[in-house]
Amino acid sequence: MVLFMAETIKILIVDDHELVREGLKVVLQRQPHFSLVGEADTPDDAVEKASAIRPDVVIMDIRFPKGSGIEACREIVQNIPNCKVIMLTSYVDDEAVFASIMAGASGYVLKQIGSLELVNAVRLVYQGGSLLDPVLTQKVIARMKNLIQDEQKEGLLTLQEKKILALIAEGKTNKEIAAAICLGQNTVRNYVSTILDKLGLSNRAQAAAYVTKHGI
Repeated sequence: MVLFMAETIKILIVDDHELVREGLKVVLQRQPHFSLVGEADTPDDAVEKASAIRPDVVIMDIRFPKGSGIEACREIVQNIPNCKVIMLTSYVDDEAVFASIMAGASGYVLKQIGSLELVNAVRLVYQGGSLLDPVLTQKVIARMKNLIQDEQKEGLLTLQEKKILALIAEGKTNKEIAAAICLGQNTVRNYVSTILDKLGLSNRAQAAAYVTKHGI
């Protein structure tokens, strides 16, 4: 989509620090086709104001004393599909980047960003672009591939195998598992070997860690 000069981009700023909000306002209000339609200092306030104002772009801090900017981003994008969210943070955090993208954010920028870069970022996401450093993009893609592979592995397990895997995670021995699900110890031993093989794991400790990670 081409941004015509007659169009106005409605922007909502969300940050718990007043000085940050004031600094953003100074930069954004200089632009003739930017309209600052509101500001919020908490994630809950951001969701409420976004629903009422329906901005085109939200510039949102990730971390707040109470609540999460990432969760607010998810709600805003779900409620207002055409709204674009740029996550603002003080430092690069791979986990936060991944969570932001999964929540529907269109961009992720550092608070040290220059005025011109910020203006260009707003224009870019408004036009449907994605604002993410190439290195971070590769990390996100790699993370997605790992998640897909893990889901595929988990899908290979039968219901019985999942039950046994959960018992392994509880630290139960083969004898205890056999008693719990009324099977012979040799049968349980075979099940455990099959489970480890399917998940590409080497031992019971790794199996327990797998359950913790994936919430099985």
